[in-house]
Amino acid sequence: MVFDTQVQELKYKALKEAARLAWQDQLLKGLLGASARLVPGPQPTMRCCIYKERAVMEERLRMAMGGDEDNENIIEVIKVACDECPVAGVRVTESCRGCIAHRCMNACPKGAISIVNHRAVVDQEKCVECGRCVSACPYSAIVKSARPCEKACKTGAIRMDENKKAAIDNSKCISCGACVYQCPFGAISDKSFILDCVDLVKQSQNNQAYQVFAIVAPSISSQFHHASVEQVVSGLKALGFYNVVETALGADMTAWREAQELAEKKFLTSSCCPAFVEYIHKFFPDMASHISHNLSPMAEIAKYIKRIHPGSKVVFIGPCTAKKAERRLPQVSELVDCVLTFEELQALFDSREIDLTALPGEALDNASYFGRVFARSGGLAVAVEQALKERGVEPEEFQLNAISCSGVEECRAALLRASRDMLPNNFIEGMACENGCIGGAGCITHGPKSKADVDQYGRQAMEKTIRDAIGILDF
Repeated sequence: MVFDTQVQELKYKALKEAARLAWQDQLLKGLLGASARLVPGPQPTMRCCIYKERAVMEERLRMAMGGDEDNENIIEVIKVACDECPVAGVRVTESCRGCIAHRCMNACPKGAISIVNHRAVVDQEKCVECGRCVSACPYSAIVKSARPCEKACKTGAIRMDENKKAAIDNSKCISCGACVYQCPFGAISDKSFILDCVDLVKQSQNNQAYQVFAIVAPSISSQFHHASVEQVVSGLKALGFYNVVETALGADMTAWREAQELAEKKFLTSSCCPAFVEYIHKFFPDMASHISHNLSPMAEIAKYIKRIHPGSKVVFIGPCTAKKAERRLPQVSELVDCVLTFEELQALFDSREIDLTALPGEALDNASYFGRVFARSGGLAVAVEQALKERGVEPEEFQLNAISCSGVEECRAALLRASRDMLPNNFIEGMACENGCIGGAGCITHGPKSKADVDQYGRQAMEKTIRDAIGILDF
């Protein structure tokens, strides 16, 4: 399997090893020396020495086992891996003219700037990166470079602690995982619950004690390029899952209900993206009353499965780190038993040496086109518009005027205008990740082809309307 970055490869190795040991009931014993097996050496290939590389791998193994139980956040910083990015901070460029006004020095509240040989010099030990000197310099000779994780985080949840290591403010974090994918050192990671998934499958006793369902997000169509979606379905059953269901069917359910709610209330923000919902609660609490009261597609289809198959277990598999946080919500925790990312699914396949390309395919044919395109930005709005039509809502009764927001910054702009009664739209489709779910941090690959893959996957179900997809269901 080819990942986008070597950081993903290292994370995958830890996940695969933890899962492999768990399948064999050798976890506690096998972890002894695991970092040495995964980082054999003797020469370092990425860091200063082989011992640090192994120390980082030990922390990756810890994250693969669920991370710090005392930290409520799904996203954690691996401190030993945070190498204090040298490009970050405030620095003086060659544009400094050595002027005598010294506005930069006078603006600094910490006395971090001095004049040496007629040029400004920043004392990094004193600098708190407030940026006042940047604004004060008439030549724009002082620049502030954000660390990749800080730049990726659009909610301002990441700062540097006293040791210049990344620290996450849980009160601002929405678990979107942007920092996870963007950190060049892999020093920020999402907690994995891959061992919980292994336990669920093993304890089912080949689905005799209870049935284990995998519900897969529609963005799966853009991920396993070396195998078809149908072969991935076969792979999941080879892992021990009783059945595989499209989360896109839950999206059809959500669109159907959300259309009715929207027609009644005349204004809504979507409830499908948990990071977007959390963003509203934390940064626009006055807008929280406008969040759709419908469950997300993940929770909707899980609720249906558990009603039809009492005692069953449901594992959601998708691109989203925030789904792990959603799973902890009171209204969701009893519906979804475990959440995995596509990265973790690949590790799970390889921990059992399952070659997807060697498997015959099994059809996955639950949802409509409209449920499947939820995976990309704009797809939810398309589905709600279709649901309004199928419900027979006349234009004079209600006419959809949606705005589809791709990424937190677009979400912020729309919510800000809505909070001031300046937004002309009556439905905000919010996706915290760029381009929607296909841009999720838990994806194996990130690229422009993802949207085309999802649309092509959706067209395979064009013969179905939303009503057709949910018509066999009593939900």
